[in-house]
Amino acid sequence: MKKSLILLSSILISSTLLLSCNKNNNMEKLSIVLAEVNPETSICGRMDQAFKSKVEQLSKGKISVNIQYSGVLGNESQIIELMKAEESSVQVARVSANLTQYGGKKSGLITIPYTFANAEHFWKFAKSDIAKEILNEPYEMELGVKGLCYAQEGFRNFFSTTKIETVQDMKNLHMRVSGKILPEICDSVKAIKEEIPFTDLYAALQTGTVDVADQPVSNYLSNSFYKVAPYMIMDGHMIGAVQILVSSTFWDSLSDEQKEILQSAADYASEYCRLISEEEESKALEIMKNEGAEFTEVENSEEWQNTCKSIIESGSKEFPDIYKEIISLAK
Repeated sequence: MKKSLILLSSILISSTLLLSCNKNNNMEKLSIVLAEVNPETSICGRMDQAFKSKVEQLSKGKISVNIQYSGVLGNESQIIELMKAEESSVQVARVSANLTQYGGKKSGLITIPYTFANAEHFWKFAKSDIAKEILNEPYEMELGVKGLCYAQEGFRNFFSTTKIETVQDMKNLHMRVSGKILPEICDSVKAIKEEIPFTDLYAALQTGTVDVADQPVSNYLSNSFYKVAPYMIMDGHMIGAVQILVSSTFWDSLSDEQKEILQSAADYASEYCRLISEEEESKALEIMKNEGAEFTEVENSEEWQNTCKSIIESGSKEFPDIYKEIISLAK
């Protein structure tokens, strides 16, 4: 932890020194809307706040960030559509890392099941040149958005209204899906797909429309899902990789100095997320266990991995060399 705090301090000092040479007293005033589907108290909500604070500090108040939490501006798909508009009402958003449903092909590699061995492996990737390449892909493809940084909320696990201990227990359960990978996992475990917006998931679990869904531990707590679905199997099928996105139209309208500020703030927010994620997960587990939630460790991890074998093979076949590079970072 001490080493991490030193690293975060060095990012703060270097970004401040870098930007102090610029005459941002002459910078045009900007107001940015940042959309977030999770609550303010979540890991991502706190990361957003770190981004906001750093932008406003580095710009000396010339750029203000207005964060809209808890999906008040819509779900992720709706937010991204708003960002792609010529006159976007949302300039920045914290969204999931996988943009394949919007055309960002390489980003699908990040959410292939069992890609990352552990959190350290992910953070090594997040700071790599491969990550920069994937973040910039939607901008180069003119998809209307550009990635600034990666972060993560912890490994995603399945939680449910009835206890799950094996892959076979998933069969015929109604599973909430979104994006591209979850529907494929749902088919692999022979569950029944239910496309439910994230903002409606609590009610769907409460009414029995959905039996099982997945989230990192921190979001399981911050959204109170454990109160209506008190069982979680710690299968870790995917890491809860996220990113901070900026509208391409908005990005192109910025000066080099303003772009530098946003990128520096995003790097700072990513490192801040790294520092708090593991600690927050431990606290979240303790809180929910005390309130009656049950957490089941996976006894046969190969059983779960083998279930996703075809997904791993098909998901990596278009960019096998890049995928091998990502896997090799675990060494």
